[in-house]
Amino acid sequence: MKRIDLKDRRDRIVTLLSEVAELSASELSERLDVSVQTIRTDLRDLDDAGLVQRRNGAARLRQHSENIAYSPRESISRQEKQHIAMAVKNLVEDGAHIALGTGTTVEHCARLLAVRKDLFVATNSLHAVVAMQNAPGAVVELAGGMVRLRDLDLIGSASMEFFSRFHLDQAVFSCGGISAGGDVLDYNSDEILARRSIGQCAREKILVVDSTKFGLDMPCGMHKIWDYDVVVSGQKLAVDLLERCKTSGCRIIEVQTMGQE
Repeated sequence: MKRIDLKDRRDRIVTLLSEVAELSASELSERLDVSVQTIRTDLRDLDDAGLVQRRNGAARLRQHSENIAYSPRESISRQEKQHIAMAVKNLVEDGAHIALGTGTTVEHCARLLAVRKDLFVATNSLHAVVAMQNAPGAVVELAGGMVRLRDLDLIGSASMEFFSRFHLDQAVFSCGGISAGGDVLDYNSDEILARRSIGQCAREKILVVDSTKFGLDMPCGMHKIWDYDVVVSGQKLAVDLLERCKTSGCRIIEVQTMGQE
């Protein structure tokens, strides 16, 4: 097995824990072909970053009542998010009018969408604005209101009113988690309302969600994944969810994850 660098290895640790729920340092060592001591160092740093919880010799992903800080989130499933972003880029044509929501996966999408010409972009994410700054011929409008300094985005009432003014081609947005039954979940009602307002302003609603979001337990929910037009993820959905999506006309785009490459 080819050795992987530190960032990719820690990305893979998070992905494995999202799939298996709990693994020991020795089990991770065997799967990633590195020493147990290296894995213990990785787990300690991931614990310090608020991503992993170590208990009784095993590691598991932390469960949060609110999302972790933006910078640690950006490092999770980076390669999967890049594949998601590539798929989204292929869905958006030059000259499209789009809405971009918040979060690290959407930021990855914005970076690749910046190669498209003459886009009109409405967003409540300062990260998306920065990603689009060199897009040829782009026009970008940013929501007003109070900035969440931790995430550099805007999700209050002013943001909801902002999106209600538009009738766009596509909206690209994420969520906090997906339940086993296909519920689309978030950390609080503000996140739910922001996602709803972004989705309502566009003809086609595109949900982007990396595989670590599946199976998370969160307090707030609205909609099922099959309520959206397109879902782009590296997660392989259960057969019953795929059937519900097919029946509802929801297109599922499954991208590669690190383990599939």
